[in-house]
Amino acid sequence: MEMKKRINMELRNRAPEEVTELVLDNCLCVNGEMEDLNDTFKELEFLSMAIVELSLLAQLPSLNKLRKLERSDDIIFGGLEVLAEKCPNITYLNLSGNKIKDLSTVEDEKDDYVEEGEEEEEKEEESLQGGRRGNEMLKMMERKKITRSF
Repeated sequence: MEMKKRINMELRNRAPEEVTELVLDNCLCVNGEMEDLNDTFKELEFLSMAIVELSLLAQLPSLNKLRKLERSDDIIFGGLEVLAEKCPNITYLNLSGNKIKDLSTVEDEKDDYVEEGEEEEEKEEESLQGGRRGNEMLKMMERKKITRSF
């Protein structure tokens, strides 16, 4: 089933602003696009998108209230850094079953973060709040004690 049709079905006569959970497993992204999944889902806290044939997370809309993201068993190979910007309140991330090509950038930053200590952690938090968000996914995950599955 195409993602656009599945979203319509999952809405069940509700406005996107009212939806807190959305399960789009096994929906196909047409041309790598997430049709009809956009930032009108302002209250979305749980999103499951397993096996949707989406290789990058760059198309993910800003979902400020999202806490749990399931993106398992897919073809994601990178682009994890956008999660810190687009989903700042995420506490659970499942990427199991993906063929992520290169975690070295993310892992290097995690190592730097651990060595820097608490003083640097405070500076890092200030930087994040100031809008500077590069490849900081694992730093955010570490700081928030996020459960992760790779």
